[in-house]
Formats: sequence, C-alpha cells, structure tokens
Amino acid sequence: MILFMKITVYSTSACPICKLLREFLKEKNLAFKDKIVDKDEAAMKEMAELSGGRIGVPFVVIEKDGKTEKLLGFDKSRLTQALGI
Repeated sequence: MILFMKITVYSTSACPICKLLREFLKEKNLAFKDKIVDKDEAAMKEMAELSGGRIGVPFVVIEKDGKTEKLLGFDKSRLTQALGI
C-alpha cells in the first residue's frame, strides 16, 4: 500500500512526448505537478539540479513512501513500475 506519492513532471510546452506522458498520468488518475521549463527559469534550474545537469524532457521525479525515483524520457513500463501501478 502506498502511503504517500508525489509526482513532478518537468516538460516543455512544445514536447509531444511530454504531452503523451501527461495524458498517461491523467488516464491513470494520478495527480502530478507539471513544471514547464521553457517558460519557468526556476523550474529549469531545479530540473538541472535534480537531473545532474541533464536538460532532456520529460523528466519525472516520483517521491513515494520516503524514496525518490528520477526518470528521463517516457518509458511506459519503467514508469508503471516506478509508480507501482
């Protein structure tokens, strides 16, 4: 049983893969915070810090039951496993 889960998606406004990722999360009824890095400089800096300097999108941070998992790109099976769904 998941006690706590927070999902943050770092994306850009024109990224088609980012759109697919957001749609996937919505289909699964998962709440997430979407940070659009091409419109928010603070979010871009935050993503670069969390990703070890990578600036690829989508970048997802999943905080679940005290653990943090970071995923670059949209690999549905890896994301499903990380989310525990």
